[in-house]
Amino acid sequence: MRIAIILLCAALLGACASGKRSKLAENNTRQTDRPADRSDRAASRTSPSSTPPPAQPAQSTWRVASTKARFLGKDSTSIRVYLNVTVRKGSEHASVDDFTSRFMLNYVIYPDYNSRERLGYGNIPLTAESVIREPSAESGDVLTIFFDVKKPANAINGVMLAEITEISSGRKVLNDMPIRFKATKLSDRFAFFDPKTNLPQQQHFVNTGDTIVVRDVLGSVSKSLHLYRYEHDFDPAQSPMNTTPRPAAKVLGLDSAMTVMTNQPFSLPKEGLYYFLEDTADAYGMGLVVADNRFPKITRPEKLIKPILYVSTNTEITTLNNAPDFKKALDRYWLTLMAGDQNLAKSAIKAYYGRVEDANRLFTTYKEGWKTDKGMIYIVLGPPDRVQRSRDREVWVYNQRANVSEINFTFNRKPNQFVEDHYELVRYVEYQPVWYPVVEAWRTGAIRE
Repeated sequence: MRIAIILLCAALLGACASGKRSKLAENNTRQTDRPADRSDRAASRTSPSSTPPPAQPAQSTWRVASTKARFLGKDSTSIRVYLNVTVRKGSEHASVDDFTSRFMLNYVIYPDYNSRERLGYGNIPLTAESVIREPSAESGDVLTIFFDVKKPANAINGVMLAEITEISSGRKVLNDMPIRFKATKLSDRFAFFDPKTNLPQQQHFVNTGDTIVVRDVLGSVSKSLHLYRYEHDFDPAQSPMNTTPRPAAKVLGLDSAMTVMTNQPFSLPKEGLYYFLEDTADAYGMGLVVADNRFPKITRPEKLIKPILYVSTNTEITTLNNAPDFKKALDRYWLTLMAGDQNLAKSAIKAYYGRVEDANRLFTTYKEGWKTDKGMIYIVLGPPDRVQRSRDREVWVYNQRANVSEINFTFNRKPNQFVEDHYELVRYVEYQPVWYPVVEAWRTGAIRE
């Protein structure tokens, strides 16, 4: 009977996604050793949601490890694209000279993911003027390529496919990014810039006390923005098997309001969710999570307790939350799960909270990344083996988990006033034969990386 249930589950979940499949790298990145034809480009995309690749063996040549892109309207005729690229040879990061001498960049713009019509295309010269090296404590050295693209006539939206090619081998890495040519939202024209690098941030969080500036591409528009702060503890993701209707959205309690000027650096000393609006009547603004100075890491015992709910019973979580000493209670929790084996407990703790940190770095939106649907799936199951994308949907494909040969998780993009990339998981009770064995593997120390 159990075999029949698992086979039924696999058949159902395998039907959740359609379209061609692509190899996962990170953040919109797909690697291939052949030229990609246009039908493949339009039908198969890799996640824009910052899913890092599995560890790779040291390489003797430079390889693009990850990409992430965003756009800003520059003027009435063009937009500026910022493409962040991490290039490595083993653990060594590429310099600007390494990258510009060994790689080339082309782009094509399509009306949508399933369209073959080209709205524009071009080759981007890679020079010391168009590529900036950005030292990052979180992700290693990041190279930012910036270039301007002419807006196609009479086009409102599009999808840009950027193709980075290693000249010597012909190996290609693809990055896709939806673009709006008509600036309808504040985030189409303004972004949070790092005043040290003068580059826009690719993430939705900063740490308390960090200096940021809201500006346009040229830094030429100075205007007042409304800024609201919400101090709210958002709920974590519900179980992937919980198919009951979602509760009504809670009304956020406004903590404070102020104004800030674009092009003028400022810092936010209090943690919370901040919301920037151009006009109080606007439906969409820009959200920014201000977290403690250790984020995306979690180090405080009272905060370390919360993310383990994905692999814990309700009784265990209640006991931990009511403990007089959170640190001792948390140590006791992990040691009990690992039958008193301290080395095994240390390995399990490192692996689990390593994924929590990655989830915070990759998936933070209006709430911490570990609380999102994507963060939950990533923490428990790890990075997907393939990701299929369309404009409003992502499907994460796992080749082998528990006794199921393939399982798919579908995330639908949902409108959100704070961020562009808010996704919600389509839940099924049939996930149980996969989910529970993996959770049990965490609880016995079988997962240690």
